[in-house]
Amino acid sequence: MLETGAKGCQELTVTKEDTAVVHKSGTLKVLATPRMAALMEETAWKSVADDLEPGMGTVGIRLELDHLAPTPIGMKVQCESVLEKVEGRKLTFSIMAKDEKGIIGKAVHERFVIEEEKFQSKADQKNG
Repeated sequence: MLETGAKGCQELTVTKEDTAVVHKSGTLKVLATPRMAALMEETAWKSVADDLEPGMGTVGIRLELDHLAPTPIGMKVQCESVLEKVEGRKLTFSIMAKDEKGIIGKAVHERFVIEEEKFQSKADQKNG
């Protein structure tokens, strides 16, 4: 059973592959917003993964993200999530990302608990 208050933490050091120019979200060599979003989702799902029944997982259903400051290549980013609300199978997280100089992003992220095989099978059926 998932309970509010569960916390997660992930880190990355920004590389060329994490930049806006590589992710096609801009022309600068700074942490791309899509890459920060992926780090935030990773931090959230990993924070609850071990508390789920075998065969269960979570999928992202909503991400409200503010990218507040740039982070250059070579700088470390730390991302922290807190499970704020559990409503049946819907989970709501607050997430904050910081680099070595301060806060760079904040988000509210919702995930839904799913049965992985059933979900994958349903997705695969879209191919015909």
